[in-house]
Amino acid sequence: MEKNLVNTTPQPEVSAKVSEFAEMVLNNALRNFRKEQIRKEIDQSLQDRNKEEFLRLTEELKNIS
Repeated sequence: MEKNLVNTTPQPEVSAKVSEFAEMVLNNALRNFRKEQIRKEIDQSLQDRNKEEFLRLTEELKNIS
């Protein structure tokens, strides 16, 4: 007896795991993107000699990492 895989619906627990995995991948991508933004802002604050901004950004980067 063959099963038609095209018309099958995923099991609820499988769908939940796939959704959870997709959310983890998305969150990781967003976190990496934000880290890169902060690093660029840190570089700019160093060029501008803006100590307060540098300290704020490095603290934010530590909290994300």
